[in-house]
Amino acid sequence: MENIKRIGVLTSGGDAPGMNAAIRAVVRSGIYHGFHVYGIRKGFEGLLEGDIHELNLRSVSDIMSRGGTFLQTSRCKAFNTPEGVERGFRMAKVFKIDALIVIGGDGSFRGARDLARVGLPVIGIPATIDNDIHCTDYTIGFDTALNTVKDAIDKIKDTAFSHERCSVVEVMGRDAGYIALYCAIADGAEACILPEKEFNIDEDIIKPILGCRNRGKHHYIVIIAEGVGGTLEIAEQIRQITGISTTTTILGHLQRGGSPTVRDRVTAS
Repeated sequence: MENIKRIGVLTSGGDAPGMNAAIRAVVRSGIYHGFHVYGIRKGFEGLLEGDIHELNLRSVSDIMSRGGTFLQTSRCKAFNTPEGVERGFRMAKVFKIDALIVIGGDGSFRGARDLARVGLPVIGIPATIDNDIHCTDYTIGFDTALNTVKDAIDKIKDTAFSHERCSVVEVMGRDAGYIALYCAIADGAEACILPEKEFNIDEDIIKPILGCRNRGKHHYIVIIAEGVGGTLEIAEQIRQITGISTTTTILGHLQRGGSPTVRDRVTAS
């Protein structure tokens, strides 16, 4: 640590609520301990292009409550090669960056790993709404995404009740089903389909829906993680088999935005 004087910080990959709080914590803590902290814009792309600027306390004032990342982010294909990693390492040396802090998900962590292998000290801060980083139980942004999805499903449930419909909701998470699972429990969904488990439409979706109908319920929520695929086709099968009016909502990038929750702000800090 005695040789580290200048620290770089970047956000990479998909944005997540709480990234700004994490950047703020890095800058404030770094300055407190006597380091110069440099923000790298647009992730590894900014590292390759030398888009690197010193940050101070004023730079991170009033950003904790904002969603997204004020440093911006990107998915940089040019970095995903041995030549790209070597160029990133050289650019860090040009700007006299002694160590790097990478805030992001699994792709960002792979980039951090590659830089560490060529000799740059790196720390990774897990931040992704998917909550799918190995060796940690929680990633920054997950709680905010859960609350966003929960609020959306609450509204969808209102209109499903009014029209006696089945509402199929697709949520994010890539190959992980954490958002789908948590929100299915929180909203009392009739069915939840995850990429981690093979499903049978008759047993896992149709049977629970018909069971609820036989008990007198006439509105239903089915939550599907995006990694499963075929959400529209599944909804059509539900309609054809049950005869129930069925709608589909793909929540999409709505889930990545918004002011971070208290948990995400505190975790990031």
